[in-house]
Amino acid sequence: MVRARAVPVAAALLAAVVVGMASPAFASERPVRPRTPKPGSVSISFVGDTILGDTPSLPADPAHYLDAVKGSLDHADVVFGNLEGTLTTSTDSKCGSNPSPNCFDFKNPPSYGGVFAGDGFDVMNSANNHSHDFGELGVLQTSASLQRHDIDQTGLPGQIAIVTDGKTKVAFVGFAPYSNTCNLLDYGAAKTLIRRAVGAADVVVVYMHAGAEGAGATHVTGREEYAFGEDRGNPRKFAHFAVDNGADLVLASGPHVLRGMEFYRHRLIAYSLGNFAAFHNFGTGGVLSLSGILQVTVGPHGWFGSGHLVSTKLNDADQPHHDWSHQAVELVHTLSNDDFGPHAARFSDEGLITPPS
Repeated sequence: MVRARAVPVAAALLAAVVVGMASPAFASERPVRPRTPKPGSVSISFVGDTILGDTPSLPADPAHYLDAVKGSLDHADVVFGNLEGTLTTSTDSKCGSNPSPNCFDFKNPPSYGGVFAGDGFDVMNSANNHSHDFGELGVLQTSASLQRHDIDQTGLPGQIAIVTDGKTKVAFVGFAPYSNTCNLLDYGAAKTLIRRAVGAADVVVVYMHAGAEGAGATHVTGREEYAFGEDRGNPRKFAHFAVDNGADLVLASGPHVLRGMEFYRHRLIAYSLGNFAAFHNFGTGGVLSLSGILQVTVGPHGWFGSGHLVSTKLNDADQPHHDWSHQAVELVHTLSNDDFGPHAARFSDEGLITPPS
């Protein structure tokens, strides 16, 4: 796979050289549709919130921590996940020396970029509420670690990560409700960035870290959602907005639970994949332990081609394993029908995904 580095909006002219854009400075002014046929299909594996402990509490053998599910994770052309934390040596925590019970900070050593690369990750997102847990040094070291280990990054202001599989260029743009990330509460800036991605690539994937948190947050409300006093956006409104402006696939995490999936304008929207992997970072038990690996193929016209939700479950140490009872599929199927009715994604017992008829 050939990669083009994640690029900031301010470096539009450089991006033109890197990704072959005709005129990125004016991409937001061009009509998004009709779009030219895509060179081919591309398959993407997506997982939700991922961080392997919190220094100094780390797994004994991090390089093999995901072995139980690795075969399903690297099943696709491109593997994408949400990095729920930092890769840093910084001790300058946002929580200070006397943190409140509701303040959480997460960091892994910078060397863990190599762990994630070994697990097959091609792109990781930093648009979330933990990307700045250890200040600017934490942000810089995280980016440097990912780059050093050949993992593209999206989610910081203006970043578009582009990977190329054969002749198909895939752009990833991550959003979260914060000004120090690509801000999903700023629809004007989000529109410009998504349309710039449309001009740069054949397939555009938008990620959003949005919505309320916790065991009671499994439903997509269709309204503005809040957590810990923060406005976490209106996930359904933003997802539809992203598709309307050129996204071919919308993926999400952040609520720390699974949520439903729907189809909108022939595009799949997955509203939360929950917690994929950690090491005593997240609360577990019940729906908080259910997760999955979403495998999606996007076809030549940007439309959904095929999909499979692989059910996984976290053990007491937040380590993922396959769940052959398919509890995750069962839950997402129910939530999809409850929240989206005729627009809900359809699921077989084993997790195969089809659009509504």
